[in-house]
Amino acid sequence: MSNDFLKDFEGIVDSGSRDEFLLRQLDPAAIPSHIAIIMDGNGRWAARRSLPRVAGHRAGAESVRATVEAAARLGIRYLTLYAFSTENWKRPRLEVEALMALLIEFIRKEVATLKENNIRFQTIGRDERLDSVVMREIDRARRETAACTGLQLNVALNYSGRCEIVEACRRLVTEALVRNQNPEDITEHDIERNLFTAGLPDPDLLIRTSGEMRVSNFLLWQIAYSEIYVTEKLWPDFRRADLFEAIIDFQKRDRRYGDIKPAKTEPLVANMK
Repeated sequence: MSNDFLKDFEGIVDSGSRDEFLLRQLDPAAIPSHIAIIMDGNGRWAARRSLPRVAGHRAGAESVRATVEAAARLGIRYLTLYAFSTENWKRPRLEVEALMALLIEFIRKEVATLKENNIRFQTIGRDERLDSVVMREIDRARRETAACTGLQLNVALNYSGRCEIVEACRRLVTEALVRNQNPEDITEHDIERNLFTAGLPDPDLLIRTSGEMRVSNFLLWQIAYSEIYVTEKLWPDFRRADLFEAIIDFQKRDRRYGDIKPAKTEPLVANMK
C-alpha cells in the first residue's frame, strides 16, 4: 500500500509500533464511509479497579478523543457514537448527572479542536429531556462547527432505535392524512427521511466494545446491512490500534447485501490442446 496513512499520522505513530504495523495493512480504497460505535464497558472498567463508575466514564472520554482523531485522519466521513440511551435515565441520579457534566466538559474543551480539525458536531436523539445547560453547549458546538466539511461526528443522546422508528411512523401517518395519501405508497425512503439520521448514509461498520453480543436498541433500521465487529476491549481501553483492527477485519468481509456472487464457471473441456 501507499504511505498516505503513515503521512497522515506522522508525529503521532511511532516507527516500528503496532499502530504503524496496522496502518500498513489498511487499504485506503476500502475505508468505510460511516462507522457507528456502541461504547460499552465504562462501569466494568471502573469496577475492576475498585473505582466509582464515573471514573470509567471519564476514562471513556479519552477513548472518544483518540477515536475521533484517528477517524478524521483516516478520512472516514461519518462517526456515530452511542453516548446515552433513553434507557440510561434509569441509572442512579448521581450517575446521570455526572454523565451530563462530563458531556458539557467534553464539548467545552473539544469544540475548538473539532473546528481546527474540520470536524462537524451533530447529535441524534430526542432533545426534550436534556438539561438546558446541556442543550446550550450542544447548540453552540453545532453552530461553531457547522461550516466544517471533514468528518461528521454524530453523538447519540437520549436515543432509542425503537423510539426513532415509532416517531418516523407517526410523521408518515400525519403526512398521509394531510395529503390523503394511500398507505401502500409509503416507501423505505419515506421512512428514512423521517429518521433522526435523515441525510446520513447507513453505517458500513458497527463496532461494539466489551464483548457483548447485542445491538442495544441502536440504529435498528440503519444497521440492516452493516458489518458488525465485537471486541472484548472495554471502551476506556479502546484506542486507535483497536479502530485500525476493526477496519482491517471489515476490509476482509465479503459484503453481498443479500445477493450471492456468481459461481465461477468451469471450462467444459480442460487442458484442450
